[in-house]
Amino acid sequence: MRRYPLLIPLLLLTAGCGVLVPSAEDRAADAAREVAGKAGERLDGRRPRTAEEVGRSASSLDGVEVLRVTGTSTHDGDGIGVVVRTSGSASEGWLAPEEVTVRRCFALRVSPRTEWGAEPDGVDCPDGPPPAFAPPPEPPRLPYEELRAELPRVPEDGRADEAGVRRALASLDLDPAIRTEVKADGGRVGVLLSVEGNGFDAQDCLLARVAPGSTEVWAPPRIQRMPGEGGCTVGFALDPLPPPH
Repeated sequence: MRRYPLLIPLLLLTAGCGVLVPSAEDRAADAAREVAGKAGERLDGRRPRTAEEVGRSASSLDGVEVLRVTGTSTHDGDGIGVVVRTSGSASEGWLAPEEVTVRRCFALRVSPRTEWGAEPDGVDCPDGPPPAFAPPPEPPRLPYEELRAELPRVPEDGRADEAGVRRALASLDLDPAIRTEVKADGGRVGVLLSVEGNGFDAQDCLLARVAPGSTEVWAPPRIQRMPGEGGCTVGFALDPLPPPH
């Protein structure tokens, strides 16, 4: 049964009401802007970072091409400016839809004063080659065997001594990039050794617990070392969660 005569008046009525349907190119551009906005959220953070660090982080994001980086530090002046190029796609047509893809450039601002979720401004794509970023320095090795050997052993009827644990850590002559944290609780002492992560990937850390009759050193499973999971904390050393299944 043919229904085209009924469809035509409906389309004319819709057009007469002034309803504007975004073009496929406009919708594709909105999709590109959304990618840039998510990149800005991923780059957000309170920790001071250099232009090199921000640019390197931005260049590692999927679907993002870094074209320009300005500024010195996220905490100096207006922070770090980053111009990125992203792409977006949308379908056009009904009977035989075709995909329209556009590439657009957007300006991001990385600073403690940047509003979370702010929509990035579209800008002209700069000329010239994109900047190159040196690979990040290798993090120092966390001394699992050395830590296990130096931590004190406590008799089952004794109590762990926080000062003794701190002396053991001092004897390791740790790399300055390794952060240490010690916490005593109820005759036990927890230890955390960690290196700063990038905020996206699993953090490197070692946990230890010195308790009556037991001295343990371990690295939490990767999923527990992901940002927000709490696996790399001294509290987790004292009272660890069970491993994920």
